[in-house]
Amino acid sequence: MSISDMMSGLMLIFLFIAISFMVKVESEKQEMKDIALEYRDTKVNLNEALYSEFENDLEKWGASITKENSIIFSSPEVLFSVNSSELKDEFKTILEEFFSRYINILTSSEYKDEILELRVEGHTSNTWLNAKSKKDIYLQNMKLSQSRAYSVLAYCYTLDNDHILWLEKYFRANGMAFSKLKESDQARRVEFRVLMKSENKVYDILK
Repeated sequence: MSISDMMSGLMLIFLFIAISFMVKVESEKQEMKDIALEYRDTKVNLNEALYSEFENDLEKWGASITKENSIIFSSPEVLFSVNSSELKDEFKTILEEFFSRYINILTSSEYKDEILELRVEGHTSNTWLNAKSKKDIYLQNMKLSQSRAYSVLAYCYTLDNDHILWLEKYFRANGMAFSKLKESDQARRVEFRVLMKSENKVYDILK
């Protein structure tokens, strides 16, 4: 075999490798595009479903729905007493009106296979009366926010007997303290946040 024949053979091999690589890259780009579109469409559709169900109740509940599909209850005088994790009766009534309808949406055929986790988050201010240090402020608020999130989860767990197994699999309580601090009138709040499987795939791609 001549040198020219060997060079021609090597060029064909390199060409084959290059084509294979380009096909793989193009396939991965399409996969990323499909995942991103899936996430966008699911997110938009869920937002519309939440608004359709709860729009007329938001004002009386002191609640709002974000573009990220978090449902935020931000009237601290309704939720808990100061430094307490015991739900006020008015907040219990709100949860009774809200939670089963909310779960019915999340467990509908359109979304149930897309849910990775449902989180109830407790959020606090960045102050604490008579605290001795910044560390004490953080630890006291973390303890309180976790306790409040748990209290909401525990009460909601009693409100929907039709989806007990689903709740046990997907429902979680997170204390956030002041890690996502908002303006003072919204610092003390409770958020219900849905994490979608397609959202998690997008994060994996970005990593």
